[in-house]
Amino acid sequence: MEAEYRGRFAPSPTGPLHAGSLVAALASWLDARAQQGRWLVRIEDVDTPRCVPGADQIILEQLAQCGLLPDEPPLYQSQRGALYQQALDSLVARGLAYPCACTRQDIARALAASGQSRERHGELVYPGTCRGGLHGRPARAWRLDTQAGPPIDWQDRLLGPQSQDVAREVGDFVLKRADGLWAYQLAVVVDDAAQGVTDIVRGEDLADNTARQILLQRALGLPLPRYLHTPLVLGANGEKLSKQNGAQALDTSQPLALLRQAGAVLGLPPDGGSVATPQDWLRQAVPLWAARLKMDR
Repeated sequence: MEAEYRGRFAPSPTGPLHAGSLVAALASWLDARAQQGRWLVRIEDVDTPRCVPGADQIILEQLAQCGLLPDEPPLYQSQRGALYQQALDSLVARGLAYPCACTRQDIARALAASGQSRERHGELVYPGTCRGGLHGRPARAWRLDTQAGPPIDWQDRLLGPQSQDVAREVGDFVLKRADGLWAYQLAVVVDDAAQGVTDIVRGEDLADNTARQILLQRALGLPLPRYLHTPLVLGANGEKLSKQNGAQALDTSQPLALLRQAGAVLGLPPDGGSVATPQDWLRQAVPLWAARLKMDR
């Protein structure tokens, strides 16, 4: 018997939702409702220096004002460190993760010395310096050994076939940071499995993380969810709308207008002014989303 659909929206509480984050929230909600599933909200607050006190409650209120109510109480990553440590310990015990003493400057110098390309989308590709041991240096972070695996292939429900050679394009990525905080990749994989998430619907900017997460899921023996990455809302500079490039907090005094704008980004046809409330718009949007993706479930 096929598992019940379980989807999630997982914002970081670094501030209120903006137009781009509402698109991701709406897409994940519509996908869950179109497949008679459950929709969860997870507050991804492991990066505590970036978190804004009270932002989690603002986000939950913004979602509620747009009619997007989770089916279960929100889960907070900051309360789940013991589970992340258990996962890391499992990887270390099987020789799949190792301690790393390198700073970013160390990595940049090693790449320059070997003549390799220094950056990939602003991210240093780790050259494996500490894979063979620390040689007396103190450990800073913990990394996943990516060298044994072939390229990761997956099917995105909207973008189609995808592939990434993690070892070559990313290198051994961080699981626990030098400041002691848990890395996004490990936390999200552990929590998706613990919450029984079957489908991950999120913005296209996160598609680049998928191969790393599949690699971790396989290493930890966890189920592989399906993935769907949605179009992005762009700022005036043509880049992804974000707080860093001036994204304004959502004004939820007119939630119906916000939903219509988000629906347009997702490729849903306009309602022609035929609905009067956010709840009516959402009810009408569910079958439109299903038709958009030609779902057969």
